[in-house]
Amino acid sequence: MADNLTRGGRCEIRGFGVFSIHTRKARMARNPETGEPVSVPEVRIPHFKPGKLLKERVNLGRPKHLIQG
Repeated sequence: MADNLTRGGRCEIRGFGVFSIHTRKARMARNPETGEPVSVPEVRIPHFKPGKLLKERVNLGRPKHLIQG
């Protein structure tokens, strides 16, 4: 799984969800202490999107007004 994500692929586990990679672009930020501009490099972040079955099982038995989506 980790090797596949490292190569930029995705990993799907049926009934559970999908792991993929999101990329945050490089940007300029500020150091909150000094106000000095700081360069933040591009980073790749693991992302998980739960599947429909997992969401249904997690929310099983909860009142409908508490379930979003």
